[in-house]
Amino acid sequence: MYQRNDAKITWLGHDGFKIESQGETLVIDPFKLKRNVPADFVLISHEHFEHLNHEDLKKVMKTNQTIIVSNASARDEVNKVSPKEFKVVKPGDKIKLGTFDIRAVPAYNTNKFAEPGKPFHPKQDGKVGYVITTKSGVSIYHTGDSDLIPEMDNLRPEIALLPVSGTYVMTVDEAVEATSRIKPKVAIPMHYGAIVGSEDDAKKFKNRVTACEVQVLTPE
Repeated sequence: MYQRNDAKITWLGHDGFKIESQGETLVIDPFKLKRNVPADFVLISHEHFEHLNHEDLKKVMKTNQTIIVSNASARDEVNKVSPKEFKVVKPGDKIKLGTFDIRAVPAYNTNKFAEPGKPFHPKQDGKVGYVITTKSGVSIYHTGDSDLIPEMDNLRPEIALLPVSGTYVMTVDEAVEATSRIKPKVAIPMHYGAIVGSEDDAKKFKNRVTACEVQVLTPE
C-alpha cells in the first residue's frame, strides 16, 4: 500500500487497484481478487476478461450501493451484477463520484498488434484510462491498457500507474520514457504477474527511472 495525503493506494494485482479517500473506496479493473473488496465505485477500463469479469465484479459489489463506470463495451457484463448505477464514459468525459473527480482519457495501442494492421486495443474502440483526483487534490493516472500515446503528455498527475510488461501494453523502456513525458512525482508499475510480465519487469522499471520516485507494490 502507498499513501499520499488523503489517498491510500493498494495494488490488487495485474491492473487492479483500490483507492481509499475520505471514507470512500474506489476500485479499478479488479481481476483474480484474493478476497472481497467492497467498493463504493468501480472503474473499468475496457471489456477484456482480465479487466472486466462477472466473478471479480461480484467481489467488489455492495448490495444496491456500488456505481460502476466504463466505456459502453462493458454494458452486458456489468448488467449481470445489477449495480446501483452504470455510467458510460468515453475519452474526454468528466464525472463526479462522491468526493472523487474522474476524467476518462484515451487508451490504445500504437505498436502492439494481434496481426498486421490490427492492434490489440484500437483507438477507435474508445477504451479508456482514468485520472482520479481526490478531495485534497491528489491526482492518480491509471493508463488502462495503452502504449505511450500523445494524449498522456499534458496530464501531469502526481501518481502514474503504468504498465510495464509489453506484448499488449508499454514495455519497460516505453514506461520509463512515459515517466519523463508525463512527469509524475511517483510511478507505480502494473500489468505484470498475471497474464504477461513478471516482477523482474517492475524491478527493471524501478532501476531505470530517473524522472520520479518509483513504488513497487506487493499485491494484496
